[in-house]
Amino acid sequence: GVGSSNGSSPDEGVVEDVSLIDEKAVEQLAEGLISHYLPDLQRSKSALKELTQNQEVLLETIEQEISKFRECNSIPEINALFSEAKHYHNKLVNIRNEMMMLHEKSSKLKVSGIIF
Repeated sequence: GVGSSNGSSPDEGVVEDVSLIDEKAVEQLAEGLISHYLPDLQRSKSALKELTQNQEVLLETIEQEISKFRECNSIPEINALFSEAKHYHNKLVNIRNEMMMLHEKSSKLKVSGIIF
């Protein structure tokens, strides 16, 4: 056939051209794909960033609410501590009054000469 008379393959020159075309085609296809998908990916990235920030704000708010509930739960314990403190304060006042009375009695006894 035609082109086989000189002993070379008819595809020999074409293979080199195809490899050059392939590199250019691959580069152009890659640029095309990037330009096609990049805007969507950037929008997705922006939306994910906003979502992440909103989640952080939400988590912070939830943590504040949880700490409020913990404070509410600890109010009865605090009230119990206050009433216990009041009870012990009353005991101390009674002990002080008793000590003052005993001191007064012992002072009278000293004056009267019963205690040396």
